Amino acid sequence: MSNLTIGFSGILIMLVLMGLRVPIALALGGVSIIGLALIRGPQAAFSIFSELPMEFGANWTLTAIPMFLLMGSLAFHSGLTSSLFDAARLWLSRLPGGLAVATNFASAGFAAASGSSLATCAAMGRLGIPEMLKRGYSPALACGSVAAAGTLGALIPPSIIFVIYGWYSQTSIGKLLVAGIIPGLLTAVAYAALIIAICMIWPHMGPRLNERPSWRARFAILLEIWPVPILVLGVVGTIYGGIATATEAAAIGAAMTALIAAFRGRLNMHTITRSVQETLISTAAIFFVSIGALLFTRFLAFAGIANFLTGYIADLGLDPVTIVLAVGLLYLVLGCFLDSLGVLMLTLPVILPVFKAAGVDPIWAGVIVVKFLEIGLITPPLGMNVFVVKGVVGNAVSLPTIFKGALWFLLAEVVVMTLLIFFPGFITYLPSLIDG
Repeated sequence: MSNLTIGFSGILIMLVLMGLRVPIALALGGVSIIGLALIRGPQAAFSIFSELPMEFGANWTLTAIPMFLLMGSLAFHSGLTSSLFDAARLWLSRLPGGLAVATNFASAGFAAASGSSLATCAAMGRLGIPEMLKRGYSPALACGSVAAAGTLGALIPPSIIFVIYGWYSQTSIGKLLVAGIIPGLLTAVAYAALIIAICMIWPHMGPRLNERPSWRARFAILLEIWPVPILVLGVVGTIYGGIATATEAAAIGAAMTALIAAFRGRLNMHTITRSVQETLISTAAIFFVSIGALLFTRFLAFAGIANFLTGYIADLGLDPVTIVLAVGLLYLVLGCFLDSLGVLMLTLPVILPVFKAAGVDPIWAGVIVVKFLEIGLITPPLGMNVFVVKGVVGNAVSLPTIFKGALWFLLAEVVVMTLLIFFPGFITYLPSLIDG
């Protein structure tokens, strides 16, 4: 059996294992070790397996992951982001579907403090959905808008997905984080426009509120959300200004969050304990999957899969846009069955050599990849954000109803993706202003 045959057989077996709900890390690592043993021998496979985890864990760049996770956990458990929804509601509730629009922009603000799509979705679901349902909103729109807006956590910096992509692809993490700003804001605006359009056509889905908050109340609530722009400036501003690397900015963000929480009298032992526990659990899960993906990468390299695919793509003579669209189709299919981190770590060993051979800008490609991962978070049958929302609402709203509401937002994603693919300046402009 040739090495290529072993490689492609390993890919097929791994997909079958994932279809059987074997944990992604075990599927990646198990297939890789057996494949390496067949290609290089058991001793070489064991040597690689014993060395790679240490090499991965000792990588300084990856300390940004637990720091961003700690920043998000501290912000949530200390209540730093609890006023975001109230502020958005007071300013935007008079719009058609105003509460859904408010939840959407509050999610963008929370994403800037958490870096996690699932955390954004869960937090805004607890705040926004009960309020919308109480005001007579369509359950599909109320839940679907939260599921869709939660995806902003994967794009608006800080983003854990960008950190992993940047480390794996040897791309500047700082530039990737900055590159996500305009696409993230563009997505939030597109979601808001879609909500307004839906509620103008079908007013019963998002009735206007009769209350008219005073300007005094509107400006007063802004004084309660001052930590969020401070945190954004501390993280993104230091990267953009060349003051700190992405890893250093992550530590700055975590430290600033703790100091702000302490200043407001909301930093106690319970908050610290819960935040550290969540950070440790999430970091371990991410690292476990990443180590499996590294083993898989080594397996594909020895099998010659990467060279085979890059040569094949080069012979086809496809342009970068066509290649990215093909990869996007692959992501949409895989996103129906796997979580975003699993899809990312499964595909990077295959798509990165293809991107490099085709001369695709790694910054532009990284944002496009994350956008496709975003879309996978709301597509059936395994849209992770939809299941998070279902966990928040319990039996009050059915799963098909939540998926129905979330799928509306694919219309906005079509518009956003078209702009990002055919007008790459939306992605590359801000990173081009950063030296290095």
